Amino acid sequence: MKELDFYFEDGEACPCREAFEAVEPWEALKNKSTLLKFSQSTIEGEVHQSVIISGPVKIGTGTVISPYVVIEGPVMIGKDCTIRPFTLIRPGTIIGDGCVIGNGSEIKNAIVFNEAKIASQTFVGDSILGKGVRVGSGTILANRRFDQKEIHVTLKGKKISVGSDKFGAVIGDYVRLGANCVTMPGTIIGKHTWVVPGACLNGFYEKEKLIKMQANFEIVDKERQVLSHLDKEGKV
Repeated sequence: MKELDFYFEDGEACPCREAFEAVEPWEALKNKSTLLKFSQSTIEGEVHQSVIISGPVKIGTGTVISPYVVIEGPVMIGKDCTIRPFTLIRPGTIIGDGCVIGNGSEIKNAIVFNEAKIASQTFVGDSILGKGVRVGSGTILANRRFDQKEIHVTLKGKKISVGSDKFGAVIGDYVRLGANCVTMPGTIIGKHTWVVPGACLNGFYEKEKLIKMQANFEIVDKERQVLSHLDKEGKV
């Protein structure tokens, strides 16, 4: 595995180390395709009878796939994972060992390192999550620009194309994203950085930081505000 200390400090925690023999980490999303070229499913974990699986999958020992999960192969899920009800795991996803995916989440074409936990009602698209990452409920790792143009990342002040119109984020080891965060396409977060709930991130963020959100609220008298609004409409 290429030295990627800014993002990842434990190469053994990566479920597809071969894919990271690249110049930059986002290229691993393409490189992993050779690891997913298998035609026969191998299911060693516990899969509830209501789970829908299409295409080839590999599911490791000790992993529990809860009711009403949908898995669209090719997908690889490691050992001792918990995939909670109503989750959708889409093609191209590789999940490491000891991971938890919360209720109603959607994971698409992602690499998830060992021991990462993704809470309920989240979306992780075309992204890489390092070891021990924590993603809060309702968080969205957006993977496509509003104008659908090619996505770029910014490193050391330099704008670099990822060569695709679909790319989410690189989230370093032990990063914590609070509930209802949004990362815009092309976001990079260094390892051990924490992000408070409700933040919207876009760009490059250093490792070992605490990212806070500043918001100013104006509190006014409710009755006076309503009367002022009605007066402007000529109703008072």
